[in-house]
Amino acid sequence: MEALWNSVAEVEQDFIVPNRLGFHARVAAKIVRVTTQFQADVLIVKDHTAVNGKSILDILSLECPRGTRVKIICRGDDAEEALRALAHLFQCHFGET
Repeated sequence: MEALWNSVAEVEQDFIVPNRLGFHARVAAKIVRVTTQFQADVLIVKDHTAVNGKSILDILSLECPRGTRVKIICRGDDAEEALRALAHLFQCHFGET
């Protein structure tokens, strides 16, 4: 069983929420739109709270204003691709200014 766990790719990266309004409904929907394109499990972690990155309500429950530090952890066969797609969202400020 442990050998199976070790064979699953897991990647993580820290981000700072860049957009003026932080994680609001439109941003959470964009995150979910990206994460659901991948089979990888996605966790978003703020402080000591981890939520499902494929759930709008979970993401909103983190209450992340601009400047909040979050860690994104992706686990699964396409974890690296999922993390790259999410990094692009952060770099583009979620399409907001």
